Formats: sequence, C-alpha cells, structure tokens
Amino acid sequence: MRNLLKNPHLTGWLLASPLALVLLAFLVLPIAMIVVVSFWGATEFSIYPAFLFDNYEFLFGSPVTYSVFFNTFKYAAITWAFTLVIGFTVAYFLAFHVRTLTWQVALFLLCTIPFWTSNIIRMISWIPFLGRNGLANSTLISWGVIDEPLEWLLFSDFSVILAFVHLYTLFMVVPIFNTMMRIDRSLIEAAYDNGASGFQTLTNVIIPLTKPGIMIGSIFVVTLVMGDFITVRFMSGSQSANVGRLISNDIALLQYPSAAATAVVLLATVLLIIAVLLRFVDIRKEL
Repeated sequence: MRNLLKNPHLTGWLLASPLALVLLAFLVLPIAMIVVVSFWGATEFSIYPAFLFDNYEFLFGSPVTYSVFFNTFKYAAITWAFTLVIGFTVAYFLAFHVRTLTWQVALFLLCTIPFWTSNIIRMISWIPFLGRNGLANSTLISWGVIDEPLEWLLFSDFSVILAFVHLYTLFMVVPIFNTMMRIDRSLIEAAYDNGASGFQTLTNVIIPLTKPGIMIGSIFVVTLVMGDFITVRFMSGSQSANVGRLISNDIALLQYPSAAATAVVLLATVLLIIAVLLRFVDIRKEL
C-alpha cells in the first residue's frame, strides 16, 4: 500500500478525485440531462420521454431563431469591442502609469466598488438616468443641446449595450491588468533604447505579451453576454430578445424540451467561439 501511495501518478489522481467528483455531479451530469431532455417530446399539458428531433427541427426551422441569435451575436460583439478598449486602457494606466503598488491596489479596488452591489441594482440604476424625464435628457435640454427628450436613450439597443459594458468591463480589466503586471519592464526599456516610439512599443511589445489576458477577458465577456437575459429584458423594455430570453420564455411556458434544445445549441455555439479564441493564443501560460 505504501508503495502505491509513493507513486506520483496515483497520488495525483487521488488528490484530483474529490474535485473531479464534484465537477461530475454539478457540471457534467446537469449538462448531460439537458441534452437528454432536449430530445423529449412535449404537449400543452405534459412532457414525455422520447428520442425525437422535433425540438431541433422547430428551432432551426423558425426565422425567429436566426433573428434572436443574430441579436445575441450583435450584443456580444459590440460589448466585447467596448469592454476591450475600456479594459485595456484602464489596465494600461494602472500597470504603467501608476508607479506605486499602494496606489495600484487602491485604484484597482476603486474599480471593484460597483461590484459590491447586485448586478440587477446596477443595471436598473440606468433607467431613471436614461429615461424620458431622466437626468441625461434634462441636462441636455438645459444646456440647449436638444429641444426634446431623446427616445433612444432607454429601452433600445443603446441602453442594452451600455448596461452590458457597465456590468462586464471589470471582467476584461482584471486579466489584462494581471498579464501586464507580469511583463518584464526591461523589455520596454530595451524597446525605447532601440528607438521605438510609444506606439511601436505598445503594438510590438505590450499588446503581444498581453494576448493571454485579452483572450481570457474576451472569453469571460462573450460567454456572460450570450447567457444574460435579464439585462436585455429590462433595458430593452421587452422590445428585444436574445437566446437567453428565448430559453427563459420557454421555461415560463413549461416547454422544457424546447428550452433544453435551445440551451444545447447556445452551449455548442459558445464552446465553438471559445475554441476559435483559443486558437489565437495559449492561455495556459496564465493559469
């Protein structure tokens, strides 16, 4: 027995087995159950076990599905672009322009203060600000910029994307900042010594070395936006929908097989996007 325990491979498996069992019970099995249910049949009053492709046929045969998926990709792409620009800028400032560790930690904690409250509260707080009689319209009218309230500030794609950017920018800041703090400052000094400008140093040294953090942040933001449905529901005034909202509506109507089929397609889509992102950089360097 002692000889077996001295085997490093066996010891590694024994140490990993508790976490593997938890992962199996709370991640793999629920996903497997969703896949199974997606093939079940349903009527207006009941659900019955079967192996049918009706849910997938209805899903891929409906033009609503393609419209909803297009909305989801649109929200994810635009939110990713804004969070990347904002997150990279904030991380760059904290990593290279704030000289002391104390101030870096203090300013980083300042960025996390909004996360001390619920996502829903932070999202809903935009409604009185962007409303027809809200602070934004009132200020613009008082300054003479506009003559009447702007209707598109609230319950529109603009408000949805604004809320997404507000909610998920920190998920881009953290991994990029963590990667930038690992960059050897002597590389930047060497670039300047060889006559590189600030922009050349940014594009040829800092950005390539920050790619793992950018990819990790991109995975976080894209997956969170594609699965979020509460933000779309409230900030669009129920005028727009994404895939998460489609699943939520099916569940509300007790159409669990249809919701499961949509969830499986969404999961496959997200995994495909992650696989494409991972082709560009090896994020295992960051783990």
